[in-house]
Amino acid sequence: MTASTGNGHVGNGRVAVAGKLGRLVAQAGRATLLLAAAAFLLTGCGIPTDANPHPLPRKSVPFNLLSPVAPTTTTTSVPSPLEVPVQIFLIAPSGHLIAVTRDVPFPAPMQMVLTALFAGPTNAEAAGGLSSAIPSDARVISAFTSNGVATVDMNNAFAQLVGPTQVDAVAQVVFTATALPGVTGVTFELAGHDVEVPVAGGAQVPGPVTRLQFSPLAPL
Repeated sequence: MTASTGNGHVGNGRVAVAGKLGRLVAQAGRATLLLAAAAFLLTGCGIPTDANPHPLPRKSVPFNLLSPVAPTTTTTSVPSPLEVPVQIFLIAPSGHLIAVTRDVPFPAPMQMVLTALFAGPTNAEAAGGLSSAIPSDARVISAFTSNGVATVDMNNAFAQLVGPTQVDAVAQVVFTATALPGVTGVTFELAGHDVEVPVAGGAQVPGPVTRLQFSPLAPL
């Protein structure tokens, strides 16, 4: 009975050890399978498994990383200002004034209108015989209206005119300025100083001058 009981304890111990070894082997086997599976997946995806980092070959880098595409941008165009037609007066082959149309930005300030006059005829208008007595280097310094009278300040180039040419140039300014609503006469300045101007009769008069004083040059 004693020997049989002792063999039974030894047997139970061996069974216990064997069970623990079996579980360890099973766990080790599963770990090995998991590592093998991970290695297989990494290899299949093309991801290197080197222990140390190293530069990738150029052909292995996606093209858009080597030459990134610049982000597209959009531009917003600025709309042109609203323009309105106005009349300026040039000289016809007959020697009389003639009205032609120019488009200037709204609300057509007088200085902008007179600047269009000082620019002279277009090529097509010149080919048709229209001209201007205003010198090409003459400029409008300022122009404003008060109580129906326009005050036009010009540079000294306008003062270089003499005789009938000066009368024609003054008449062009007067007819162009008084074509604007509410303007009845014009006072002239040169570089900020009031000046007298010649009228159709030849006299030098102070401003304001009106269309009536240039009636011989009025459009036909």
